[in-house]
Amino acid sequence: MISSTSLAPANVHDLHLVEELLEGAKGWALGDRSYWSPKLAERLAEGGVFLLASRNSSKKEQKGWPRFLVQKRRRIETVIGQLVERYKAKKVWARDLWHLTSRWLRKILSHTVAVYFCQRAGLSSLRFSGLLTD
Repeated sequence: MISSTSLAPANVHDLHLVEELLEGAKGWALGDRSYWSPKLAERLAEGGVFLLASRNSSKKEQKGWPRFLVQKRRRIETVIGQLVERYKAKKVWARDLWHLTSRWLRKILSHTVAVYFCQRAGLSSLRFSGLLTD
């Protein structure tokens, strides 16, 4: 289930937005390779946010991530994949902020309702294709 969402411009690098997105947050934040920065992690730690991001290279990590974090990461990637493929989230054309926000929120609401129906049907939360079969 998607519990929070933010829209950011596509032409701004993730590192420039992460401090704004995590403003006022406490605890752990899970990010991908684009968020890996020792300086950023240090600044966030001073504010009480501990950033977990894999190194910015394709080489294997010296120490692997715990299984539960790998599972959470896969779940996040699955949801992002569903938003991109099923809901065409990359192609949200809008002429103004109101329409962009409205379309994005409808996609999030639709995804949340699909998760609810999956749970009601006794399926895995993200197995939307199972809703259409007998």
